Amino acid sequence: MTGSTPQRPHHPPRDLDQPHDLVGIGIGPFNLSLAALAHGVPGGLDTAFYEQSPAFHWHPGLLIEGATLQVPFLADLVTLADPASPWSFLNYLRSRDRLFPFYFAEKFHIQRAEYDAYCRWVSGQLPGLHFGHQVDSVRWNPERALFEVDFTQLDADGEAEALGRAYTRNVALGVGTEPYVPEPLKPLADAPTVPVIHSADYLLHRPQLLTADHVTVIGSGQSGAEIFLDLLRARPAGAEKIHWLTRTEAFAPMEYSKLGLEHFTPDYTRYFHSLPEPTRNELVPRQWQLHKGIDADTIAAIHDELYRRTLHGGWPDAVLTPGVRVRTAGRVATTKVELHLEHLQQSARSRITTDAVVLATGYRERPVDRMLAGLDPYLRHDSAGRAKIDTDYRLVLDPSVTGSVYVQNAEKHTHGVGAPDLGLAAWRSATILNSVTGKEPYPLPRRTAFTSFGLERQEAPRIPAQGQALTPLTQN
Repeated sequence: MTGSTPQRPHHPPRDLDQPHDLVGIGIGPFNLSLAALAHGVPGGLDTAFYEQSPAFHWHPGLLIEGATLQVPFLADLVTLADPASPWSFLNYLRSRDRLFPFYFAEKFHIQRAEYDAYCRWVSGQLPGLHFGHQVDSVRWNPERALFEVDFTQLDADGEAEALGRAYTRNVALGVGTEPYVPEPLKPLADAPTVPVIHSADYLLHRPQLLTADHVTVIGSGQSGAEIFLDLLRARPAGAEKIHWLTRTEAFAPMEYSKLGLEHFTPDYTRYFHSLPEPTRNELVPRQWQLHKGIDADTIAAIHDELYRRTLHGGWPDAVLTPGVRVRTAGRVATTKVELHLEHLQQSARSRITTDAVVLATGYRERPVDRMLAGLDPYLRHDSAGRAKIDTDYRLVLDPSVTGSVYVQNAEKHTHGVGAPDLGLAAWRSATILNSVTGKEPYPLPRRTAFTSFGLERQEAPRIPAQGQALTPLTQN
């Protein structure tokens, strides 16, 4: 299909000491978005992106059949910044002869597996991506006024094969997040013989979980709901033997009203960044339903499945309990787990024995302290010891550093709940590229929300000079 698939341009061998304009560390959706939009900058940018994994994969353990993205397909890598980009989801469909089937399917929210396939299509053709390269350190070289990025090239088995160094004027950190395991369950999750797994590895362990006599799912976000539903559908009626537990006070729907979604706009991001640090710190935990709730369709599907199992009398053997935390956990014999629970509202305690535990407990920002140790003397921190980040997603560095380090999905404390949202990926990438180039290759809208999140700052009223007569106010 002529013209539908972007062609990888031919580049002559480059001088290894020649600095890049931008080096990206990590190739997840966010840095892949940055790479795709950088490819379209007029005049070109010299970029390189490094990823230690051998190929692109997006949450492979959670590509459950039928599971969809929680954002529309327009939240692809590029469209909300450059709808004409050759790296759009629609162009991917065109290259696969699937544009008309998609049109008639009338799906605004695509399946996760399809999003993963789309990103792999982009990553397989976009120039400047280096998989199997582990970045070890980043330093500022004041003599050359450049960043030095040291990396290890890995072989097919993940073993070190060669060492390398790249020089660059700017760096973009997109190393993503890592699964979070609560402290009481860490010893069991690290034990190879105990079936305590994070939801990130769900599909890898699904056959084992389906044969387990009793399964406990911990966590009430979208992943926990999808895993509970998948297990429920696969287990026999009347013998489901599933517990679903969560610390939150309810299995609550995600805020998905049209005005509520405006919290994921650039307007709200700018407003949030302008707030005082203490206010931002208090605000993020209160907004959990914006990003930690459950899609309403998934909640409805769970209830429908539970209800279907009551049609012939009896109730399904499934226990759904919110407001519960795991105090401690231990092994019983060699194959079972005992969970010691506390109900937060009742102040009551109990325990259950289960054969397998799935931890849908979310993710935390991946530590980069070791990688950025060489930049530590230049970094500026807030009162909580977190990196200061400006409106253009740059780490605030000492003025002697003339290059910039940008972050992607590591700025929730400064930019709000939209940091991990795919819908802001293209806009953030465009913001970064506008900053890198000092121009505006991607003109961005000045207004993106109907909501005005704060009061406009007005000048204080001018106080008349002493002795100046005041005009009396009259009332008719």
